[in-house]
Amino acid sequence: QVQLVESGGGLVQPGGSLRLSCAASGFRLDLYSIGWFRQAPGKQREGVSCISSSGATTYYSDSVKGRFTISRDNAKKMVYLQMASLNPDDTAVYYCAARGGSVCALFPAAFPSWGQGTQVTVSS
Repeated sequence: QVQLVESGGGLVQPGGSLRLSCAASGFRLDLYSIGWFRQAPGKQREGVSCISSSGATTYYSDSVKGRFTISRDNAKKMVYLQMASLNPDDTAVYYCAARGGSVCALFPAAFPSWGQGTQVTVSS
C-alpha cells in the first residue's frame, strides 16, 4: 500500500532554510503526483506545492512562490521541499501526499494518501 514518511523538520531562525524529504514506499512513485501541504494550529490544511509524476510540472501557492522549491527523484523514491527565507508564518506541520496520475492539485481533498507529517517551527 502507499506509504509516505516525511522528515527534515525542526526549529529554524527567521530567514533560514530547511529541506524536507518525503520517502515513498509500497507503490510506483513515478505514477503519482506528490503534493506538500501544511497545517498551522487552528488553521485549515493548505496546499504549498505539487509536482507532477514525471517532475515536468510544478505548482506553488502564492505564499511560498519564489522561496520554496519542490523536486523529486523517482529512482530513489524521494520527493523534496527546499524551503528558504523562512518566516514565522511558515510554522506548521508539513505533510506530503500522493495522488495517482500526472495532474497536480493544491487542495487536500484531491489526495487520498498522506504521511504523518513533520513539524517546522520558525522562531528566534
